[in-house]
Amino acid sequence: MKDTSIAVCPVPDEQQPLNEYEQLKESWFFSCCTGSLKGYLKALAWVWGLSWLVSGPMAAASYTPKKYLGHFLLSGSAGACFLVVLVLVRLYLGWSYVRGRLVNSTVFYEESGWYDGQCWKKTPEILLRDRLVVTHQVEPILGRLKRSFAVLGGLVVAGVVSWNFC
Repeated sequence: MKDTSIAVCPVPDEQQPLNEYEQLKESWFFSCCTGSLKGYLKALAWVWGLSWLVSGPMAAASYTPKKYLGHFLLSGSAGACFLVVLVLVRLYLGWSYVRGRLVNSTVFYEESGWYDGQCWKKTPEILLRDRLVVTHQVEPILGRLKRSFAVLGGLVVAGVVSWNFC
């Protein structure tokens, strides 16, 4: 059933905030945030593990694993966490952009190029629908990402504290 208020929307389909949300949700990179916690943590663990391919040899060059195993593991883990942080920042920026587009009462869009931008004021029904999507779909994702940043920050602090005990 098609909503008649959506039919009068002049915004091109690919620039409508709800469609941008759907595209983001279905993309392979951003979809890891929408699934289960186990799948999300598994994706982050893969990124962290693959980052060891770069950070491990760099840490081994600085701290010989046979002599300084603790320092090697901590510095390699910190280096691997750097790529995880970059991935989390990209995920957060993408989801917060879509959140902003959904929450705003006006939609900026381009009809054919950068030079002819227009603004369209959302109808109350569309604004309510978009804000419900934000409340029940996007905010939990952003909350998960914020908690991930907090956990990584805690791990970094724990690593710094334990550095002196290695």
